[in-house]
Amino acid sequence: MSMTTIRLERRSLAALLAGVAVITGSPAQAASSAIFTPSSGLALDGYDTVAFFTQGRPVRGDARFETLWQGARWRFSTQDHLTRFIAEPARFAPQYGGYCAWAVGARNALAPGDARFWRIVDGKVYVNFDAGVQAQWVRDIPGFILAADRNWPAILTR
Repeated sequence: MSMTTIRLERRSLAALLAGVAVITGSPAQAASSAIFTPSSGLALDGYDTVAFFTQGRPVRGDARFETLWQGARWRFSTQDHLTRFIAEPARFAPQYGGYCAWAVGARNALAPGDARFWRIVDGKVYVNFDAGVQAQWVRDIPGFILAADRNWPAILTR
């Protein structure tokens, strides 16, 4: 591992932990939504979650193809993707409401997820805070998923 990589990972983890402190700093704030919506007010910051499955990459959604699900606005790049999501939202929605999968698993905390740092595992979408955090997450995906699945049911009630 190069020194640049180590610095990037330390910086990413420091930024993530700062995000965790902000999000979990107020219990009312943490429990406000099971779906992470950044300042845009859109789930996945407006990225099309179905596109991960159909195009294998993050694709920006279009305001013409929008729906409301679990209190969040979701955008899609095509009518077909919107229709697929409406038919099976739980199949396409990211795990842990689009919060960072590593933070939920490793820290039992909420931190912003970023659709640009995603992965499909066993047919489910997971997002991470940034590239450095995702690098940590991929080192033990099954372990972090197991821990996050255990943590998630109670995490929003704190």
